[in-house]
Amino acid sequence: MRSVNKIALCLTLAAATLTATAQQQPKSPVTVITPPADSNEPHNWTTEQILTCTVSACWQLSGKNEENFFDIVQELAEISAHTRGLSLPDDAATGQRAGEYIKAKARSDHGQLLYAIVDASIRKVGTPNTAAGTK
Repeated sequence: MRSVNKIALCLTLAAATLTATAQQQPKSPVTVITPPADSNEPHNWTTEQILTCTVSACWQLSGKNEENFFDIVQELAEISAHTRGLSLPDDAATGQRAGEYIKAKARSDHGQLLYAIVDASIRKVGTPNTAAGTK
């Protein structure tokens, strides 16, 4: 889970930049958002919704809130990595690359599915799980 937390930091930065752009307001300070993996706090969305939402629709679902939007991005990253049998590297530079990719793609097309963007990023940085390394 540590690798997810490191990539989460980079995705936080990407999400903050994206949301600031979407709001057309100055970027606010960013903090690391790493909710516990077993968090059962209710959301305004379902997994099915965020898998089929565009960047703009996910922003609306988040209540136009950076923390909530990042929670969506993080949930999508975990779904992608799990579905594809990938582990996320425990490397800040790799996480930064992933976050930059997500930010650039989301910024260029707000009508694109957010999951598609996150999934493409995870495929670029993830490494295949090995038999010994799988959960």
